[in-house]
Amino acid sequence: MNEKIVPYRLGFFTWLFIICCTINFIGLTPYTFTPSRSISLTLGIAICVWVFIELGFIFKAIKRFLAHLVPSGTPDVLIPLIVVIELVRNFIRPITLSVRLAANIVAGHLLIRLVNGGRLSLVTAPIIVLSGMVLIVLEVSVAFIQGYVFSTLRVIYFSELNSALAANKS
Repeated sequence: MNEKIVPYRLGFFTWLFIICCTINFIGLTPYTFTPSRSISLTLGIAICVWVFIELGFIFKAIKRFLAHLVPSGTPDVLIPLIVVIELVRNFIRPITLSVRLAANIVAGHLLIRLVNGGRLSLVTAPIIVLSGMVLIVLEVSVAFIQGYVFSTLRVIYFSELNSALAANKS
């Protein structure tokens, strides 16, 4: 974020990152359900953050919010259509963000399950154990990266809206 960061916003995005990483790491323990593979949980988090960002700006400056939905130079006939398309894009963001998080977590868990579910023999045991260990290391990285991506995209969405409103203000 290029502009001054209000302390509560920085704390909020740091808290979001820590919560996402913690939820992802919980799922790495054996015989536990990964909460972040449930789309209802990830969608709930994404919608809460979306409400925090989008609706805060809508109530703060509705005219500037609507003005940033239309690119400059748009023909007058297309303005209502462009506004609807941009509003749909803004409403879809939490859904795509939550599906991305849940799908990446599920994919890694399925891959580990498939590799570790093979039949053990004297020849295949070392290969299965080694590949299982590599996948666990990759899952730890995915858990961290997904928390980072989730919170970073929220910061990007926030700064995009913030810069658009600041540009329309001047």
